Amino acid sequence: MFRKLFSISLAAGLAFAAAAAHAAVWRVTPADDVAEIVGNAEEGDTIIFAAGVYKMNLLLTEPLTIKGEDGAVIDAQGKGTGITIRRSRTSIDNLTVQNYGRDLYKRDSGVRVMDGCTGVRLTNLKLSGPGFGIRADRLDDLEIRNCEITGVARRHILDRGDGVFLNYVKRSKLINNRVRDVRDGFYFENTDATVSSGNFFDNTQYGIHWMYTRNDVGHDNVTVNSVGGFALMSSKHIDCHDNTARDNVEFGILLNVCEGCTVQGNLVEGVHNPKGRAALDTEGKGLFIYGPGASRVLNNAFTGADIGIGVALGGEKTVVAGNVFDKNAIQVRYVGKAPLEWSENGRGNYWSTFMSWDADNDGIADTPYQPNDSLDRIFWIYPEARFLMQSPVTALLRWFAARLEIDRGKGVTDSHPLMSAPQIKGAAQ
Repeated sequence: MFRKLFSISLAAGLAFAAAAAHAAVWRVTPADDVAEIVGNAEEGDTIIFAAGVYKMNLLLTEPLTIKGEDGAVIDAQGKGTGITIRRSRTSIDNLTVQNYGRDLYKRDSGVRVMDGCTGVRLTNLKLSGPGFGIRADRLDDLEIRNCEITGVARRHILDRGDGVFLNYVKRSKLINNRVRDVRDGFYFENTDATVSSGNFFDNTQYGIHWMYTRNDVGHDNVTVNSVGGFALMSSKHIDCHDNTARDNVEFGILLNVCEGCTVQGNLVEGVHNPKGRAALDTEGKGLFIYGPGASRVLNNAFTGADIGIGVALGGEKTVVAGNVFDKNAIQVRYVGKAPLEWSENGRGNYWSTFMSWDADNDGIADTPYQPNDSLDRIFWIYPEARFLMQSPVTALLRWFAARLEIDRGKGVTDSHPLMSAPQIKGAAQ
């Protein structure tokens, strides 16, 4: 049977006198009528779930604090949402929620936070199921911290729910969570000032996916073994810094029609698409800039990719400086007509494929570098001719083109390439 442990008066002191409320602490077990107890609880009450399995869909209609003892499990039995929150200032800590539904149209979730629920705190939760791990819409000040969210790996990646799905949510914090086997680790749509820090993503479509967002921040996150690392799409003023993307397929970082975003201090390693085709431009890219927009790409490392950086259908206004392009099969793919200068204030990028000299020992090469030339563009337009790229005839043509400066003012130029690679550490974890 459940027990009321104690009651704490909140009337002491003038600051609490106006509230004239009492906060009760209850302890429940799987043998109790938990739905009735929770339904009768009052604002500010705390309910402690004893260890055991609770086969139910839990509905919270008052601002409560829910705490689980170790081993407390909410089992939704394959239907609907595990826990639904309908009031602001609700907190849930140290619970396992499993077996929630898979209907993404009905928004089946481990935890669903309903419209207008401000100031909700979700901490130390373990969520596992085919739907959304956590889904929240049209609210402010949500905190998700130290949670583990696991989807169903055997389901097609696009049929899985997202680890966290936020829609029209402002000023939220997602800190030190671990997410795997879901669609997107975090999917943010029309969010404002969301901070994501210290999170880990494995086997997802994208680690963090920003869509139509503003002023969001993502730092010290790691994404591995996923289709893409960090996707910035149709968004403004995102600060994506000091993250790590490793062993992804399509890209490490994507900038798609973004304005005023900053990509800085990130480490991208080993982007490879085994099914990539040059004719379709589907090889793995360390950084992919697609569509118009003006952003800043500074002091990142892109290493071991099929293509270090790809630029298509725009990107001419993006600043690219201080980056490391190392051991990529192709350093740059850019087939546009506008000439691009990839340096800023006399400082360019490091290119492992470039050899030059530095007579004045200032760390800047004495000659500019063009990481792609007219022959590159011919090979990209006509991929069936790529087998000629390493031929002696092509090498001779490149030598003559360089001497005659045929490509000056065309394609990408780094006028101030770095002689040595800056150290880029990525995420601090």
